[in-house]
Amino acid sequence: MSQSFNNILTWCRRYISVTFIIVMAFILIVLFFNDNSILKSIEYNRQITELKREIKANQDTLDYYKALNHSLDTDPETMERIVREQYHMQRENEDVYIIE
Repeated sequence: MSQSFNNILTWCRRYISVTFIIVMAFILIVLFFNDNSILKSIEYNRQITELKREIKANQDTLDYYKALNHSLDTDPETMERIVREQYHMQRENEDVYIIE
């Protein structure tokens, strides 16, 4: 066992230098422990994908309300329908019964 340990120690002395250790430590720090590390980049990409999905959903809602707003500005029948359905308003001499 002593012979194999000596072989390993000899190999380490021959191929691993202080410069090599410093360079490897620098590479590890840059890749894994930095603000721009690989792990954080993966997390940021996941967040970007999730936010793009939310933007698309909100854009669809925005488009719906823009179309509704445009129809309220241009079509009096749409305005009357919305007012009657959502705000339970009525015309004069008209009775409205709400059944739930």
